[in-house]
Amino acid sequence: MRLVSCLIAGLVSLIAGHALAAPVLMISIDGLRPADILQADARGLKVPNLQGLARGGAYATGVRGVLPTLTYPSHTTLITGVWPVKHGIASNLTFDPYVKNQTGWYWYAEDIKVPTLWEAAHEAGLKVANVHWPVSVGARGIDLNLPQLWRTGTEDDRKLNRALATRGLTERLEAKLGPYAQGIDESVEGDEIRARFAETLMAEDAPGFATVYLTGLDHVQHESGPDTPEAHAALERIDAAVGRLVAAARKAQPGLVVVIVSDHGFAPVAHDVNLIAPFVQAGLIHIDLAKREITSWEAEPWFAGGAAEVKLAHPQDKAVRARVEALLDKLKANPELGIDEVMGEDRIARLGGATDYQYLIGFRLGYEMGKDPLGPAVGPSPVKGMHGYAPAFPEMRATFLVNGPGVPVHGALGEIDMRDIAPTVAGLLGTRLPTADGKRLF
Repeated sequence: MRLVSCLIAGLVSLIAGHALAAPVLMISIDGLRPADILQADARGLKVPNLQGLARGGAYATGVRGVLPTLTYPSHTTLITGVWPVKHGIASNLTFDPYVKNQTGWYWYAEDIKVPTLWEAAHEAGLKVANVHWPVSVGARGIDLNLPQLWRTGTEDDRKLNRALATRGLTERLEAKLGPYAQGIDESVEGDEIRARFAETLMAEDAPGFATVYLTGLDHVQHESGPDTPEAHAALERIDAAVGRLVAAARKAQPGLVVVIVSDHGFAPVAHDVNLIAPFVQAGLIHIDLAKREITSWEAEPWFAGGAAEVKLAHPQDKAVRARVEALLDKLKANPELGIDEVMGEDRIARLGGATDYQYLIGFRLGYEMGKDPLGPAVGPSPVKGMHGYAPAFPEMRATFLVNGPGVPVHGALGEIDMRDIAPTVAGLLGTRLPTADGKRLF
């Protein structure tokens, strides 16, 4: 009887799991804050499509993100369910003190050290599509891939993007839709083009799992700041593009589940903090001032928006470590620099940050790391909005909402951990992501 009961329970579980399996369209809107949807009316925002998805589905009141709250580490957590300390994408920009990599980003999926949702979906027999998701160049498991990459921003980039996309895919879509947006194009207009390409992919290819990344809101919030007329106008246009994309996708696949995510929140910024100069003065960086180029270094702070990741050339050198820690103590003691916290490797790892860097300098809101080694100790920021701050700041909360017939719960889920999203999406797809550290939300 126990054997029969176990067999029946297993069969019921299998049937239930199969019944919940559904195609999923996962759209990321960079820099989208939860309140921009949940309190849209109070903020004077007209985003009926995002509001409708939230009201008819389930949503988090906030998503606590990665350390630091940057786009590329966050998007890799969204697709893997683990923190950067495990997936290996430490920042947006690759560490490049001599600028030999021409400001290269973490574009290549081979740098991800753990399995992804793309692979899990593909292994479950689903067709997988991607439009512009970060860290997607050469990603395993994607059948139809338009990855994110740029180099010079010239027309040659189009050839590079066509070569790195799934063979013939760009040409097929461009024949119907016109030129695809350049990778370096972070405008709302670029988002609208990518959304049209995604519409056609969803309509013609009906993928079982698709990821789409829209970056225009982040771009405008950097330029003008959050909660500005420019940022609101950008989000309203993105909302319209999302509405068209979802309608096209659901026409092709009526049972589609839509997941809306973001990578981080946003905060106004006013101050640039020159961290490079103190490292030069301490003899830890040597620089050609005429060329503003580094000639050698022992320890260097690396730009991470509202944080700075400090890397040692020789982490085992105790004497250099002592000099660096003395300098960091001195900098933190100066209230004018806006430093909130200095973390060592142990604390970085406990909070899930990548240990490619030995220290992390976290700023208070309103401050960011400057990039000019000859700038003042604290000067005006060239941008009006920033992220990258510690995930503990409520302003850095990201967005999650899910809508569709396969979703068994509705309404507010409370605040969630970003690692919960990937295993939850895997469950909706009818598959599993056993390497994820997060939990399924339902």
